[in-house]
Amino acid sequence: MKQSIFKKIGLVALLLTTVSLFANAQGEKPSPAKTAEGEINGAKITINYSSPAVKGRTVWGDLVPMGEVWRAGANDATTIEFSKDVKIQGKELPAGKYSFFVIPGEMESTFIFNKVAKQWGAYTYDQAEDALRVTVPSGQTSSLEERLVYEITKTGFEIRWEYGRASASVE
Repeated sequence: MKQSIFKKIGLVALLLTTVSLFANAQGEKPSPAKTAEGEINGAKITINYSSPAVKGRTVWGDLVPMGEVWRAGANDATTIEFSKDVKIQGKELPAGKYSFFVIPGEMESTFIFNKVAKQWGAYTYDQAEDALRVTVPSGQTSSLEERLVYEITKTGFEIRWEYGRASASVE
């Protein structure tokens, strides 16, 4: 009888191990949800985005065309929320939640804050709903950023992916 119990316990342990290994084999999602949070001059800033990986691809000018509206992430449009009125690149933006898009360029990019916060990608993007568009500096970095990342800095926020980087000041 003791052997039978040990066999059952062993079988259950094997089954649990197999399920656990299978779950881990699934790995990380292709574009996991990420959040960047910070505060600048008393304004809480929250950026929610999906973070795709480079996976050996050429991102800028290929996967993401230059000069065209891009959803600035994967899946749902990236959102950015400000707890109080701010100035982006010296231009006023009221407190609120916005979808965030980018028109990438080699030396300058356009950051777009759109009043329709919940969108799938840029498929229904409507320029008439833009709350603000600003031109920001952009360029190349020397180090590869495998996954798309947003970071709130002391003076604003930036987006980095592959060898590209663009940033905006926030006051």
